[in-house]
Amino acid sequence: MFQTTANSGDKVKDYELLIKQLAALVHDEKDVIANLSNASALLNQFLDQVNWVGFYLWKEDELVLGPFQGLPACIRIGYGKGVCGTAVKERKTQLVDDVHQFPGHIACDSASQSEIVVPIIKDDKIYGVLDIDSPILNRFDETDKVYLEKFVEELVKSL
Repeated sequence: MFQTTANSGDKVKDYELLIKQLAALVHDEKDVIANLSNASALLNQFLDQVNWVGFYLWKEDELVLGPFQGLPACIRIGYGKGVCGTAVKERKTQLVDDVHQFPGHIACDSASQSEIVVPIIKDDKIYGVLDIDSPILNRFDETDKVYLEKFVEELVKSL
């Protein structure tokens, strides 16, 4: 059985181990849904104080809900709409301390207070986004941003 790391208290070390675990988990598996499903489950188990972890995939000029862990979510998000659509439009990670202060925020879960969205880019094209919500304000920091971007880079190798 695949084991995930316990939180050691060293955030960087834990993230580095998480990325190695992802690499092992998706190694030699080419099914996108299987890899995204396991990636969302791995993050959901690893991260504390989150209420939604998942993926939206870019299809026909909009983001469409993909594999996730959490409550039912918005199914489609337009280009430039909300935090996820903005990540696609700007092609950069969105780190939002308070979603209620983000212009045009889409409230799929009213419990969400902060959010981080990492665009997934493969062969210089938008593939989708990794979206993580938290029920507390200011949950995500620069370390989360750096290592979740590395997590996505590792994941892209299997897509």
